[in-house]
Amino acid sequence: GVRVAPFKPQNMALNSAVTHDGGEIGRAQAVQAQACGLAPHTDMNPVLLKPNSDVGAQVILQGRAIGNMDAVAYHDYKHCARFAVLESHTRLVSAYEAIIVEGAGSPAEINLRAHDIANMGFAEAVDCPVILIADIDRGGVFAHLIGTLALLSKTEQARVAGFVINRFRGDIALLQSGLDWLEERTGKPVLGVLPYLHGLHLEAEDALPRERATAGPLTTKLRVTVPALPRISNHTDFDPLRLHPQVNFRFVGPDEEIPPADLVILPGSKSVRADLDWLHAQGWETTIQRHLRYGGKLVGLCGGFQMLGRAIHDPHGIESEPGGSQGLSLLDMETTLEREKQLRNVRGKLASDGAAVTGYEIHAGVTRGPALARPAVRLESHDDGAISSDNQIFGTYVHGLFESRDACDSLLAWAGLEAAQSPDYHALREASIDRLADAVEAHLDIPGIIRLLGMNIIE
Repeated sequence: GVRVAPFKPQNMALNSAVTHDGGEIGRAQAVQAQACGLAPHTDMNPVLLKPNSDVGAQVILQGRAIGNMDAVAYHDYKHCARFAVLESHTRLVSAYEAIIVEGAGSPAEINLRAHDIANMGFAEAVDCPVILIADIDRGGVFAHLIGTLALLSKTEQARVAGFVINRFRGDIALLQSGLDWLEERTGKPVLGVLPYLHGLHLEAEDALPRERATAGPLTTKLRVTVPALPRISNHTDFDPLRLHPQVNFRFVGPDEEIPPADLVILPGSKSVRADLDWLHAQGWETTIQRHLRYGGKLVGLCGGFQMLGRAIHDPHGIESEPGGSQGLSLLDMETTLEREKQLRNVRGKLASDGAAVTGYEIHAGVTRGPALARPAVRLESHDDGAISSDNQIFGTYVHGLFESRDACDSLLAWAGLEAAQSPDYHALREASIDRLADAVEAHLDIPGIIRLLGMNIIE
C-alpha cells in the first residue's frame, strides 16, 4: 500500500533500458521499477555513463545522450549533472511516498569525494539516512564495513543508520559474535543478514554472469555461442537462452577456444568498430564463415546486426574517432552512426511465421541497403532488420527478442532445435523478484527500515 520508487543518481553500465517516457536508463533501475510495479522513468536514473573506452564514456543525462567525455571532462561537468540529479529526485519525492536510493560503487572512494553526486555527497545534499551493505561472499566483510565507516567524514558517519550483510552461507549462529562486535564497536545496528540465494536470477546491472545458469534436467541441447565483446552491451538479451533447459549457452571470452555451435549470435556493442576489430583479431570471422559453410545459423543483434553489413561509418565520432570500418560483408547493407539515438519500445511479429515479438531499440546507427528488402521483423511502426536469401542469417535492432516465448521458440526451431518449448521468462523474472522480496522480509528489520523512511509501521 506504499507508493515507492527506485532512484540511482549515477550509474555506469552498458546494460540499459528504454523508459516509458522515451529515454534511456540503467537496466538495474528498470528491474527495480518492475519490482515496484512501475513503468521505468528517466528520473529513476538521471545520469547514466556508458563506457566506450578505458578512460571515456558516453554521458546520458535524464535519458538523452549529450556526448562523450573522458574522466577529467566529466569531473568538470558534474555541476550540471548534479542539477539534473537533484531535479529528478525532487520530482520523484513529489510523486511517491518512499524513495529507495542506490549508491554507485563504494561511498568511501576518496579520489571521487569532491563534487560527489553518486553516494554520500548526494545523501548529504538531500538529507537521507544511509544503510551500508557488504557482500560477505567476497570475504572480509567486517573490514569492509569498519574501513568504509572510518573513511567517511564525521557528518557522513552520523548519517549511516545501520548495516546489512548480504549473501551469507551457513549457520547464522557462527556469525553472531561478529555481529555483536560490529554493533558494539560502531554503536550502529545490524539491520539484517541476507542469505545467499542459490539460483536466483536477477538481470545483471553490467558485468557478464560469473556463474553458468542451471536450467533443469539435461535434454537435447541446441549449442548457442556468443562472443563476449570487450564493450558488449545489453547482454541481458541472452538471459532467456542461458536459462533455457534445451539450450547449451556459452559466452566465449578473449583467447578462449571457439567451440562448435548450432547458432552463433553477435551481441550488441557500445563500440561497434572497435569490437569488430576484436572479432577479427580473435579469429571469429574465419569461424563464422566456416560455421555458415556447414549450415550453421547466425543472428546479429543491434551492433552485431551492424557488423553483418559491408561497412560501418562513424563520421561524427559518436562511438570513437571519426572514420569507417569494413564489416563482415554477410549482408548487402551499410550502417552510418548518427547524432540522434533511436530509443523506443516496440512490438510486432517475426516476418518468417508471424510469432509475436516485444522488445526495445537503443541504437545510433541507421542501416540502409538491399538486404533490408527481406526484413526479419515486422513491427507495428516499421519493418526491421534483414534475413539472408539463404535463410541462414537473421539480423535485427530489436533487443529482448528471446523474452517473447513464441519468438524464442520460432528462432530456436529455425536454428535447428526440435520441439522447442521456451519457458515463460517474464514469469520466471517475477518469481525471482518475489523470492528476493520474501528473503528481505524474513531476514531484515523491516520495521526499522520503515522508521528510517519516516513512516509509521504498517501492520
